[in-house]
Amino acid sequence: MSEMRLQKYLAMQGVASRRRCEELIVGGRIDVNGKPVLVLGTKIDPERDTVAVDGERLRATRRFYVALHKPKGVVCTAQDPAGRPRAIDLVAEVPARLFPIGRLDADIEGLLLLTNDGDFAQRVAHPRFAVEKTYRITVKGEPDGDALEKLRQGVWLAEGKTTAARIHVLRKTREATTFTLTIPEGKNREVHRMLARVGLPVTRLLRDQIGAVRLGTLKRGEWRLLSPAEIDALRRGPPAAPPHRAEPPREGERGPPRDRGRPRGPDRGHPRGPDRNRGRAQDRRAPRHAGRARGRP
Repeated sequence: MSEMRLQKYLAMQGVASRRRCEELIVGGRIDVNGKPVLVLGTKIDPERDTVAVDGERLRATRRFYVALHKPKGVVCTAQDPAGRPRAIDLVAEVPARLFPIGRLDADIEGLLLLTNDGDFAQRVAHPRFAVEKTYRITVKGEPDGDALEKLRQGVWLAEGKTTAARIHVLRKTREATTFTLTIPEGKNREVHRMLARVGLPVTRLLRDQIGAVRLGTLKRGEWRLLSPAEIDALRRGPPAAPPHRAEPPREGERGPPRDRGRPRGPDRGHPRGPDRNRGRAQDRRAPRHAGRARGRP
């Protein structure tokens, strides 16, 4: 194995996410060959160097990828001063130190992924990879079309406008409406705030899917290992969007407006540069000037 950055190696060994591993390095909690390392970007050779976290030597471990049906009231943090139940306690049977991928608020139940593979967690959780999350939502009464359309278009929150959501209504009665909402983001309490912004009174909120992984038949508190196909799909992420191609204007329609910001004239070799235009203007004025020179009125 070739050399790699220390924080990447720590994440691969399931110590924590890469960002958290960087904090451990800066905090002086990581030793390499018996000496503390405080500089980010330090490279090691995993086959030759010995790495320890808080004095405990790291050993190669099997990587686990777990899907959990997190019940309502369970927190995703490693430590909770209030003593609430933790998601990692529900997967204590797994023979590895797991951590949640992203967060799921305590008052939301549903699908939560856990792993000891830091690179995989970064790949799934980071916004730039746009791994979609789908929520099953039940609200009181029948929401008007305007509220759902606002969610589809994106709503304004404190940090800016949300990404447009996909909405699919599953069931609608006078008493309650159930629909799915799919977004590629996961900001703090984002779904709650989106629904509050459009005035929808929520009675149940459940995360049903992350990328290619579905909650399925898992009951509250149950977990399962991800299949190799699910792991590969999350690593690949969503398919890239095809490149945009401008369609030619239809008969009777105008094409796209000209780009008025591009340089013209000699700078871009345009045959109608300003010098040529000036020449034409002088040619048009020439007869009058010439007439006056010959004494004509």
